[in-house]
Amino acid sequence: MASAVERTDDLVREYLLYRGFTSTLKHLDNEIKADKEKGFRVDKIIEQLQLFIQNFDLVGLKDYWGYLDRRLFSRLEDIYRPTVNKLRTSLFRYYLVYTVQMKNFEKTQEFFQKQASELQGQSEWREWFILPFIPSPEQNQVFASYFSRQWADTFLVSLHNFLSVLFQCMPLPVLLSFDAEITCLQEENDQLRQIVFALQGDLHQKKGEEIIHHRLPAYVQHMDRLGDTELDLVSSQRPANLATPTRNFFSTFLPQGKRAPAKMPQAAGSSPTQSSMGRKDTTTNHVVKTKDSAPIREPKMAPVVGVTVESSTGVSRHKRQQDHEKERKELLSKPTQQNVERKGESSDSEPHADVAGEPTDSPTNQARVTSDIGVGMEQPFIKLSQEEYGEHHSSIMHCRVDSSGRRVASLDVDGVIKVWSFNPMMQTKATIMSKSPLLSLEWATKPDRLLLLGSGVGTVRLYDTDAKKNLYEMAIDEAHPRILSLAYSPSGTSFVCSAAAHVARTGSVSEAVPRVVLPVSGKLLLWDTKTIKQQLQFSLEPGPVAINCTAFNHNGNLLVTGAADGMIRLFDMQRYESAMSWKGHDGEVYSVEFSYDENTVFSIGQDGKFIQWNIHRSGVKQSEYSLPQDATGPFVLSGYSGYKQVQVPRGRLFAFDSEGHHVLTCSNNGGLIYRLNKGESGLESVLPLGGHKAPVVTVDWCSAVDCGTCLTASMDGKIKLSTLLAQKS
Repeated sequence: MASAVERTDDLVREYLLYRGFTSTLKHLDNEIKADKEKGFRVDKIIEQLQLFIQNFDLVGLKDYWGYLDRRLFSRLEDIYRPTVNKLRTSLFRYYLVYTVQMKNFEKTQEFFQKQASELQGQSEWREWFILPFIPSPEQNQVFASYFSRQWADTFLVSLHNFLSVLFQCMPLPVLLSFDAEITCLQEENDQLRQIVFALQGDLHQKKGEEIIHHRLPAYVQHMDRLGDTELDLVSSQRPANLATPTRNFFSTFLPQGKRAPAKMPQAAGSSPTQSSMGRKDTTTNHVVKTKDSAPIREPKMAPVVGVTVESSTGVSRHKRQQDHEKERKELLSKPTQQNVERKGESSDSEPHADVAGEPTDSPTNQARVTSDIGVGMEQPFIKLSQEEYGEHHSSIMHCRVDSSGRRVASLDVDGVIKVWSFNPMMQTKATIMSKSPLLSLEWATKPDRLLLLGSGVGTVRLYDTDAKKNLYEMAIDEAHPRILSLAYSPSGTSFVCSAAAHVARTGSVSEAVPRVVLPVSGKLLLWDTKTIKQQLQFSLEPGPVAINCTAFNHNGNLLVTGAADGMIRLFDMQRYESAMSWKGHDGEVYSVEFSYDENTVFSIGQDGKFIQWNIHRSGVKQSEYSLPQDATGPFVLSGYSGYKQVQVPRGRLFAFDSEGHHVLTCSNNGGLIYRLNKGESGLESVLPLGGHKAPVVTVDWCSAVDCGTCLTASMDGKIKLSTLLAQKS
C-alpha cells in the first residue's frame, strides 16, 4: 500500500503542476511533510515511535499513539481491541526499560507520576510500580525478560506485522485501487508466460523425440520426395552410368512405393530398375546385394512433411546428386559409434538392413544414440533458447536484472551503460555515457525503474531509466572516491555503498598480477534515498578497509559484506552494527550472497574457494568447494603477439536458482550450472550453457516460476541470455 500511495502522490503532484495549481501543490507538500501516518509506511511509523522513546518524550509518544488509535485502531472490530491494548502496554514498558538502561531515573519516576492515575487500576501494571526502587531490575526475576534483546525485537516485529496487516486490510479509495489491478495483471502475465514456456518445453521435447526416431540427413529426406518423373529419368540413365556412385546412392534410399503404379514388386535382379535397389553398407562402403528370393520391403521411414521438390530437369538433378554425394562422404568420414543393445531398434528404423547380425553405424543411428544418452541423464533444466546482446564494445563489468525481471542493466569498462529488455524481444531502452569512470551499479527495489551508478570520482547517481535522466548525484567521500559496491535495501528507503581509496588497480588492466599486497582503505556508508543524505558510517574492525561486495537478505534486516582483507562481516541493519565477522578467504573476497533459506552465506575469494558459512556460528564452514580459476578470477583474455588482458572480478560471480538448489558460475566459454549437494559429494556439474568465445566475468539468474533466465557476460562485450525450463522430478 505504501508504494501505491507514493506513486499516487507523485501522480497528483504531476497533475497539479500540469493544471497550474501551484498553491494547492504547496499545501499538499506541507501536508505530506506533516503526515503522521508517514504515507502508510510501517518502518517510518516505528522509527517515529522509537525517536520519541530515544528523546524521552513521553508526551509526544502518548499523543502519537493516541493519533494512531483515533485514526486507525478505532476502526477495527472489537475483537482486536485486546491486541491494541497489549501493544500499547508493551510500548510503554519498552519506554520504561529504555529509561532504566540509559540510567535516566528521573524520566522513570516522571512516567509513574504522570501515568499513575491511569495505570493504578490495571492489573498488568501492579508489579511495575516498584521498578524505580530496584537497584538492578535487569537481574530481577519479574523484569529480567523485559531487559533482554529478544523481548525488544519480538515487540518491534509484532508491532510491525500488526500495522502491515492493518494497512493491507484497509479499504482503499478508487484512486489507489490501480495498484491492486496492476498486481493482478502482473500475476496473470506471469501465469501466461509460464504457460508459454511450458508449451515451448513440450514442443522442444516433442521435437527431440521426432529427432530420435526420424532424424535423417537432408539428402535422405529429399530422396523420399522423388516423383515418378525423376524415377523414370534415373532408370533411363542406369545403363550408361552403372559405375557411378549415384546409382547405389539412389538405390539405397528410394522407397518401393514411389515407383510407377504399373510396375509390380518383383524379385531382386529381375529388372534393371529392380537391380538398382541393392543396399550399400555405410560402414564399409561395399554393396550388400539382396537375396534373389526375398522381395524388396517397403521402408517404414515416415515421410518428412513440407520438403519442396525442385525441378526435375537433368541439370538440377545432376547438381543435387553431386551435393548429396558430397554430404554423404562427409558423414561417412566422421568417427562412428556402435551400440549393440540398439540393434533391434536399428532394424526397425532401417528396414533395408537385411543382414541381422551386422552392426549398423549409419548417421541416423548415431543421432539416436546421442539423443538417448541425453534423455537417460537426469537433467534439472532444459535450455530452450540462447540469445546474444552485442551492443557493448569492451569487457563487461556488471550485468544485473531488475527486481521485476523485465529489464537488464549492463556496464562495460569504458563506462557505457546499456539498459535493455528481453521480453518479448531484445531492445535497448537507454544508453548512459559517463565522462567519469563507472565502477558499480545496482537496481532500486522500489520503484524498480531507478538505477544506482557508482563512479570512480566519489559520486553516486540515481538514474531514472524511464525518463532517461539523472535524478540526483550524491558526493560520497573525496578521500575514498572509488565506489566499489552498491546494495539497495529491499525496503526501498536506503542503500549501502562501499567507498575505497585510490590504488593502481582498475577493473581491466594489462599487468600479470592485478592485485595489491596491502588491503586498501575504505568506508561502508548508509544513505537515505528520501532525504538524499548520509545516515551513518558503519564501523569496520579491525580497521577501515575496502568492501568489495555487499548483499542484503530478503527483508533488509541483515547485510553481508566481503572485503579486501579477506574478512566477511555480517551487519544487523536494525541496530546498524556488526553482528559478527570472520576470516573468510586468503586474499580478497570477490562475491558474497545469502543462501535460499538465509541461514548461510556463500562466498568466492581470491584463493579460488567457494565456501558456505553458517551465520549462526561465526566462522563455521558448512561446506567448501574448490573452483577453477576461470570461475573465480582474475580473468585472462589472451590475444595475438603475447597480448594479455587481465580483469579483476567486479560483478556477481555466482547466482542461485529460484529454489536455491543450483548455482550458476563463470567459465571460459559460458556459464556453468552446478547442483548443490549436501555432504561431501561436492558440486555436480549439470548443465554448461556455453556460447561464449571469451571468459565470462559476471553472471545473474532471474527466475520466474518454472522458467529462468540466465545472463552470462564476457570480456569480449557479449552477453548471452539463456532461457531455461526447470524439470520437476
